[in-house]
Amino acid sequence: MINFAGRTAFVTGGANGIGIGLVRALLAEGCKVAMADIRQDAIDKALATLDNNEVMGVQVDVSSREGMAAAADAVEAKFGPVTLLFNNAGVNLFQTIEDSSYADWDWLMGVNLHGPINGCMTFVPRMIAHGQGGYVVNTASMAGWLAAGSPGIYNTTKFAVRGLSESLRYSLAQHKIGVSCVCPGLVKSYIYASDDIRPANLMDGAKPVNTENVERLAGMHQVGMEPDVIAERILQGMRENQTYIFPMPDHKDELAEEFETVLGFYRDYPQDPGYEERVKIEGFRRQGYKAAREAAKTAV
Repeated sequence: MINFAGRTAFVTGGANGIGIGLVRALLAEGCKVAMADIRQDAIDKALATLDNNEVMGVQVDVSSREGMAAAADAVEAKFGPVTLLFNNAGVNLFQTIEDSSYADWDWLMGVNLHGPINGCMTFVPRMIAHGQGGYVVNTASMAGWLAAGSPGIYNTTKFAVRGLSESLRYSLAQHKIGVSCVCPGLVKSYIYASDDIRPANLMDGAKPVNTENVERLAGMHQVGMEPDVIAERILQGMRENQTYIFPMPDHKDELAEEFETVLGFYRDYPQDPGYEERVKIEGFRRQGYKAAREAAKTAV
């Protein structure tokens, strides 16, 4: 079981939503915490609410490899090696793929997918080198399981984060580093206002902000789950070393229906030439996957 006390944590998207909930929960567990966010004003506002000397603010764009490396250096210089990584920053565009531009793709992919990639590529080698074990938590979404026409790019990025997380979980088990993928639903956050932080160089083809839609989404997110509640459930999922952490029970039946639908697409085709040899090869792969899953269960 992971022991939080005394560890250093790095939380992206740390100034609001799930991020600030994680910051508070980790501080309560005795961690030193780096609150990373793209907005310095949001960091300052959040820090003002925390009566704790074991937290620092880090202004960083998670889509920047250089920025993440510099942030890691700054945190390690003050708090020591980071062994708890929370790739949590995220943005959204509530529109379909065909209504999106290349700049829309670059923005959401940069934050939602390249952000976790940059976090892992920056911190995981350092975790391995320090030899203290650790934990990586990537925030996906129920939108990484249940897709609709909109938000198309967001769905795409969150499905990808699931693949990143599972693969990393199995490869890092040998280093005593756990990996979990968090899949929340509606959260009390400001993701509905993502346009406020969109970089000027990625505005090409951007749709005008629909203020009426933003107000509607703001109302929906105000009834979302409280960040502190989600954070506590994430930490509990880490203690249990869960592959997936589902902090909300809301979608269980819907997800079961989705799995049933997917399995329904299989067909009992007649055996084709090479079938038996192919099944043998797949059998070896399946055994390897099973062994990796079992090893990951006891990684931390």
